[in-house]
Amino acid sequence: MIKGIGASQGYGIGTAVIINDTITDYSNIKFTDAKTQKNRLKNAINQFISETEELAADVKKSAGSKEAEILEGHIVMLSDPLMQTQMSDNIDAGFVAEKAVDTVCNMFIDMFSSANDELTSQRASDIKDIKTRLLNILLGIKSIDISHVPKHSVLIAKDFTPSMTSRINPNNVSAIITQIGGITSHSAILARAMGIPAVLSVPDATKKIRNKDIIIADGFKGKIFVNPSAQELEYYSSLQTEYLKQKDSLMAYIGKETITQDGIKKSVYANIGRPEDVQNVLHCSGEGIGLFRTEFLFMDRNQEPDEEEQFEAYSTAARAMDCREVIIRTLDIGGDKEIPYLKIEKEDNPFLGHRGIRYCLDNPKLFKKQIRAILRAAVYGCIKIMLPLVTCVEEVQQAKALIKECEAELNEKKIEYKSVALGVMIETPAAVLISDILAREAEFFSIGTNDLTGYTMAVDRGNAKVCNLYDAMQPAVLRAIEITIKNAKREGIQVGMCGEAAADTRLIPKLIEWGLDEFSVNPGSILQTRKAICEYKSKNPDEK
Repeated sequence: MIKGIGASQGYGIGTAVIINDTITDYSNIKFTDAKTQKNRLKNAINQFISETEELAADVKKSAGSKEAEILEGHIVMLSDPLMQTQMSDNIDAGFVAEKAVDTVCNMFIDMFSSANDELTSQRASDIKDIKTRLLNILLGIKSIDISHVPKHSVLIAKDFTPSMTSRINPNNVSAIITQIGGITSHSAILARAMGIPAVLSVPDATKKIRNKDIIIADGFKGKIFVNPSAQELEYYSSLQTEYLKQKDSLMAYIGKETITQDGIKKSVYANIGRPEDVQNVLHCSGEGIGLFRTEFLFMDRNQEPDEEEQFEAYSTAARAMDCREVIIRTLDIGGDKEIPYLKIEKEDNPFLGHRGIRYCLDNPKLFKKQIRAILRAAVYGCIKIMLPLVTCVEEVQQAKALIKECEAELNEKKIEYKSVALGVMIETPAAVLISDILAREAEFFSIGTNDLTGYTMAVDRGNAKVCNLYDAMQPAVLRAIEITIKNAKREGIQVGMCGEAAADTRLIPKLIEWGLDEFSVNPGSILQTRKAICEYKSKNPDEK
């Protein structure tokens, strides 16, 4: 048995297909003149963009618009004038087009790889994908085509780039296995969207597994069995059959109220990053948006979105949700996320640095622009504001003061707006310990278990060596969650959860017992979460 990180749920059983990296050797390419090399580069970029647009269109059909944006982001990156100018300058210096691409891309890869957070590090993987595909186009090398592998194939590679993953036919692929990557990597996101089990961060997977080996991949526990015994095959085949039956049974929960067996009403909301994601939420009858991650509006672009663009994004989501709650998290960026145009200073330990609400309060012009856009958008639906990474009461009070300033400015300009409820994300031990005090300042809580688990357990979820500690079922994390919920209940405010743990069926019974009101999950987990809540029955029949 080989262990990795379970990144996409399900059980995959099939035959191994090893995907080896292509070799891009351009040592025999000779420099002729700058004009010729620039034309080669221009043609390669145009071909890259055309092919990527086709891939994105295919992904939009098979996985959804959110997943297609991963590939569309590659076009944005390569279209960056800075990147293209640097390539052109390298050609002027005597580099062939291939070396110009290699040099500039490697510079960006090194820059993104040095970041301490997984989201920014993922940009390095995107640039590697862009570099490899551009070099292949320049050298006339046919890209790896995994769209025609036989049925019941288990694909194994060092990594699956977004362009590779987008070519996967879910009908033929039972599972994917990689040597690198974590639960937030693009290969994991695409695998989950396509419903393909995935196990990532498997050391030396391409060496330990050979073509045509029989493979079992457990996407829940991150286990891989190579040439399993008859008993193991029988056991996992039964698990696979039962899991697929359960997935089919979830359709019965579309449009169903989220009520426990004891008649306790709960709400299942969804986490989104862009207004377009609302359609996925509505498809699964999500009862609201528990987390709108606004930082995605600021990423993969050359300048910040202005107030009007933000207003359009927030109001579009609010209209689409048709009076259901939309909880907008204010800009959660800082030293751990690379957004060049904001000129964020590099920090030695960005997760403990200038990020979240700290960054916004120190940049009031940027922050107020977002607040005004939210207040204006609130006219078109039921919007709430949520502050990230709060660690002290003063941060909430300062944010309240800025909101009042924004309301005064809108009043002065006679621009229509609506006051909104202000909530706090509980995602640090500090916030947990003063949650009784914060509950008197905030109108609702949302527990962000992803960061809360990491900060509480002092563990990096992307580090395979310690990932076993990254678990919301750890007693310290459970205690933090229970304290937060009970303090919220004492002060009479609503409390939800927007981390991955909100969809964890092991934890859901405890969350109900403690009094959690709202479970905000990825759209694909809405029905499973609703099912778990609807099946819950308290140990005490009289408990309501």
